Amino acid sequence: MTDHGTTGSAEERLRRWRLVLGGGPAADGTGYEPAGRDAAMDRTLAALYGSAGAGSGRPDHGAERGAGLGGSAPQVARWLGDIRTYFPSSVVQVMQRDAIDRLGLSALLLEPEMLEAVEADVHLVGTLLSLNSAMPETTKETARAVVRKVVEDIEARLATRTRATLTGALDRSAKVSRPRHQDIDWDRTIRANLRHYLPEYGTVVPQRLVGHGRADRSVKKDVVLCVDQSGSMAASVVYASVFGAVLASMRSVDTRLVVFDTAVVDLTDQLEDPVDVLFGTQLGGGTDINRALAYCQSLITRPSETVVVLISDLYEGGIRDEMLKRVAAMKASGVQFVALLALSDEGAPAYDREHAAALAALGAPAFACTPDLFPEVMAAAIEKRRIPIPEA
Repeated sequence: MTDHGTTGSAEERLRRWRLVLGGGPAADGTGYEPAGRDAAMDRTLAALYGSAGAGSGRPDHGAERGAGLGGSAPQVARWLGDIRTYFPSSVVQVMQRDAIDRLGLSALLLEPEMLEAVEADVHLVGTLLSLNSAMPETTKETARAVVRKVVEDIEARLATRTRATLTGALDRSAKVSRPRHQDIDWDRTIRANLRHYLPEYGTVVPQRLVGHGRADRSVKKDVVLCVDQSGSMAASVVYASVFGAVLASMRSVDTRLVVFDTAVVDLTDQLEDPVDVLFGTQLGGGTDINRALAYCQSLITRPSETVVVLISDLYEGGIRDEMLKRVAAMKASGVQFVALLALSDEGAPAYDREHAAALAALGAPAFACTPDLFPEVMAAAIEKRRIPIPEA
């Protein structure tokens, strides 16, 4: 029984190596020849990762492994259907991204039938937004439907927890001098009254209670999301638009959404629909963070109640020293300033380390933030406590 299990395990390893290596001399050592479903999986992998898969996307018929996808929309559509048949959704999304990058298939995404065949995810949305200006009218309706599906999936995953986390933070930030019993912050109360410790009784007599009240509709925090829309920030733009819409739906938060490259665009009036926000962006172009922060600075009327979130890889094309002076001035006035190198699941992208270090020296550390962590980051900023920075 054990021998049979060992043999089966060895055969499975050879099978997997054969699918990874493809055909030809590199796979000779496996001795495995795929058939049936494995043969079909091998063809879909060969079309993308074989020698014909690299470069222009034209099949190299002299290659050992490489069916290629060519420039044929029907052929690509069939391939998209095949990978959804043979691989799980997470793998399908990776293969689609690789196909767009390796084979230059972006142009085919301008065809409605192509968009209907793909597995929609954040990265696909980023690609579509970068193609927005070149997209024909016949494709835009389908593209909006694809983008809306991804946005709704993100909202379903994050919106409820974001509202709950920030509502709690807003409640706790509404300080009162005589809190109700259930609103007393006992940790802070004990620390504030340690000098009243009675050793003979082993207790502290609290002469001053520290707590919070319930935030009412008149208690507001002002939040400014300042989002870099350069091409490398595509996923961050998608998530920022969704979070902006969620924040805008909360009556106790006044939310502004500003996107920028070398120009600055205020999309606050479109926050009711994050899809409108996304199609109002223009991915690509240069970066002028200083100019964007100057505009954000002009929006601030209550510094001590304002949170500014800059989402950027910090590659500044504007005036570096002015940018840092603006951040320093905002912090000195009482603004809670947060710098995120990315708002995505992928971690930190390439970023300007010198500018990140300069912000950290000003007390505004720059770090990559996942969408799941973002509500906690915002809650900490609202409560003016230490920002939870993930370990590198």
